[in-house]
Amino acid sequence: MKRLTTLALAAALVVPLAACGGDEPHEFAGYVRTPEPQVDVAALPNLTDGGADFELRAEPGNLLLTFFGYTNCPDFCPTTLADTRAAVRRLDPADAERIDVAMITVDPDRDLEALPAYVQSFDEGWIGLGTDDADLLATVAAPFGASYQVDGEEVAHSTQLYAIDDQGRLVMTWPFGIASEQLAGDLEALLEAQESTA
Repeated sequence: MKRLTTLALAAALVVPLAACGGDEPHEFAGYVRTPEPQVDVAALPNLTDGGADFELRAEPGNLLLTFFGYTNCPDFCPTTLADTRAAVRRLDPADAERIDVAMITVDPDRDLEALPAYVQSFDEGWIGLGTDDADLLATVAAPFGASYQVDGEEVAHSTQLYAIDDQGRLVMTWPFGIASEQLAGDLEALLEAQESTA
């Protein structure tokens, strides 16, 4: 599988963030884009809930982690999902309850039936999103700067993990390979920051 980069990511302005509280500010492993993209531009079918519309926006006070991938991915996708699971498990249980995870398939021809079981093999509460409407998928991917290409059996896609807040804003992006302890630390700080601005 090929790893794609995007012009949007190349042009992204990296902004350091400091979490409120504590003696030392948290140094984030992820980065933000300025202005924060509004990513709740369209709903996708929730394949783990009978195809009900799912808006890319976290529940109030929560975070929604989102990843674009496909079920036959041999490396990036299972690694990202496993690392995300490990990071969420590092959190205090009350904080872990405030994290939802959704995978969006870029290979709908093969994934619409397979995705629910695949994503829930990592965690039974996780969400699988997918559509065979190519225009809708492109509309959803655009504000993330996510890229993908399917050519027969070959699938290429960008490999970032994204955090969305309860206003539908993309508040943080992590590159592939982020350590689970770094991801967990960022999630704790993001959740704390949400509480301080509530």
